[in-house]
Amino acid sequence: MAALSEILPVEAVLLDAPAADWREAVRRAGDLMVATGAATDTYTAEMIENVRENGPYIVIAPGLAFAHARPSPAVLRTGMSWVRLAAPVEFGHEANDPVELVVGLAARDASEHTAAMGALARLLADPDTARTLREAATPQEVHAILSGGPQEAGSQGAGPQDAGPGEAGSRKAAARGGGDLHKILTVCGNGVGTSLFLKQTVEGVLDRWGWSRYVTVEATDTISAKGKANEAVAILTSREIARTLGDVGVPVKVVEDFTSAAEADRVLRDTYDV
Repeated sequence: MAALSEILPVEAVLLDAPAADWREAVRRAGDLMVATGAATDTYTAEMIENVRENGPYIVIAPGLAFAHARPSPAVLRTGMSWVRLAAPVEFGHEANDPVELVVGLAARDASEHTAAMGALARLLADPDTARTLREAATPQEVHAILSGGPQEAGSQGAGPQDAGPGEAGSRKAAARGGGDLHKILTVCGNGVGTSLFLKQTVEGVLDRWGWSRYVTVEATDTISAKGKANEAVAILTSREIARTLGDVGVPVKVVEDFTSAAEADRVLRDTYDV
């Protein structure tokens, strides 16, 4: 699978870009992916339409929007872009506006960019690294940080909860799953962008807890999630997507900051009552 630095080249990094509104901000991210040969202008229009149809769920953390749409013929190859805005813009998100950083994704399928998404999730989960990325003076500095590889698990900043719920909690997870591996769904409008990002964050917490042998995490879209809900212990998603899903027969947990290991930790503890 492609590394983050391969699908997000330095030519796809733009700093201090002017944007009058969220549409222009997303367009900036799309233009970079067009310029680097990852997508066509049609895909940029599809990213904008995704927000118009599904709401600002792509604003996955305070100040950060993850612009993308479904895989389509407008995607020429998997690629990403990085746009730091000259001035923040409003997307209409209840908790995470205004946005100052837009990361674009053009994906050919839901698997090719998994490793890159994991690397980006780990980088942004570390407050110091995230701040360094946002304050970088040049595109070359941004790309150098993105090329540095995965951060150590201990740097992700889940705080005092890092140790996890212990052996008693893991026994509870095993009992709840009937002794078998069971499932959490992370859900977004398309199943290839924000849901995959949240999946990486949740899996990082489960790994630190030592629960990966009990719980599997699957990223999916809203349509598929309704059919798969009966397979899951819980669904983790944004507030906008939770409203779209409605009552699916299992708990639907809202996560405001998809980059936050601490919030994922809290939501998982609430799910398992540990």
